[in-house]
Amino acid sequence: MQHAWQEVDEYLERCLACQDDNLTQTLALNAERGLPAFDVSPLQGQFLTLMAQISGARRVLEIGTLGGFSTQYLARALPEDGRVVTLEKEPANAAVAQENLQRAGLLDRVSIVVGAAAQTLPTLQSQPPFDLTFIDADKQNSLLYLQWAIKLSRTGSVIIMDNVVRGGAIVAARRDVHAEGIRQALEAVQNMPALSGTAFQTVGEKGWDGFAVLRVEK
Repeated sequence: MQHAWQEVDEYLERCLACQDDNLTQTLALNAERGLPAFDVSPLQGQFLTLMAQISGARRVLEIGTLGGFSTQYLARALPEDGRVVTLEKEPANAAVAQENLQRAGLLDRVSIVVGAAAQTLPTLQSQPPFDLTFIDADKQNSLLYLQWAIKLSRTGSVIIMDNVVRGGAIVAARRDVHAEGIRQALEAVQNMPALSGTAFQTVGEKGWDGFAVLRVEK
């Protein structure tokens, strides 16, 4: 089944032109530098681009940069005066992301903040609110990141959480710390009147997973 998912993804990517040379080079450099292959798929990246465009986002927060693959999909969606602020814990990953963004001609609209997101998120409170937040970092802190995303948003802002299904692990009797972190965030949403939204499962080259898409109602 995984092979069939991969074939379908590749077909759809060709039809919808989801990946260009810069993005291909980004994945190649990430692999060369030893970064884990945790990036979104090209189809998922195009989903991020469309969400940013549909929401009219001008300011985007990304929690978890890795090598800047998803960052490029977000930055491409913004107007010339738009800005992506992306948070990355590992300096080596941030350096690779900067190289990738420079080659793609997008570094002028991206700010890379290096350090653990739990420490760097509070420093963003003095900035204007974000129109869209993409959470794709360590799953143990998912609830903390969601809480900060709400604080740093405005009414109508969009929050997207990646990896919310984890191959069904979120409903397994025995869960790892990553699935437990996601569950804490998802179960908290029902008690957050500031949020409305949905979640959906995905299959493809990245396996069986899913996204949560939330709207800030505060």
